[in-house]
Amino acid sequence: MKINELILYTTTLEDQKVFYTETLGLPLLETSSTSFKVAAGYSMLTFKRRDYATPYHFAFNIPSYLDPEALAWIRKRTPVLKHQGKGLVDFVNWNARSIYFYDADQNIVELIARKSLGIQSLDTFDHHAFLCISEVGLAVNDIETTYRQLQKLTDFEIFDGDFDRFCAVGDEHGLFILINKHRKDWFPTGDKAFSSDFEIEFQNHGRLLEFAFREGEIEAMVES
Repeated sequence: MKINELILYTTTLEDQKVFYTETLGLPLLETSSTSFKVAAGYSMLTFKRRDYATPYHFAFNIPSYLDPEALAWIRKRTPVLKHQGKGLVDFVNWNARSIYFYDADQNIVELIARKSLGIQSLDTFDHHAFLCISEVGLAVNDIETTYRQLQKLTDFEIFDGDFDRFCAVGDEHGLFILINKHRKDWFPTGDKAFSSDFEIEFQNHGRLLEFAFREGEIEAMVES
């Protein structure tokens, strides 16, 4: 799965714009009094102003072997969220290492270097190393129900987990991270998981699809 655009909501639009364009240095594509859009590799991340919004978890893929450089780069710009005292979190089963930090809205943002993808880079780490949006968290009441809703859109494989507490759906290029919000909070901080509204456009098996996640449900979808 490849995520073309992720649309999130914020109550602090200007602070978020400063964070993503100045702290992280992502290119600004569009801006207005109610929204802004930045580029992250081939993905676009859009924030829209709203009077009420709850935190998200999402991730960016970075080159497979630049995780130490990424950690040093992030540390110069914003505090790193540690797990067991470490800024680089090793996911042995996924053959990947991750770095976590908060943005201006206390969204948990992750940079993940997936070794299995073998994405080489001879450059030092900077905003060009944000390759794509690769994960979006969905906190739901029942994982299996949400998985069945996704299956109605297009065929998805379970990458890891099950229907109890945690289930990653998709592939290493793009994953929906489904968690049961009554049984699990967000890693690595233990922050409460909210069913935060978002919109997404993505490609899977040659199909272009969109849906809106509203109040913990997949509401609308468009296929091209």
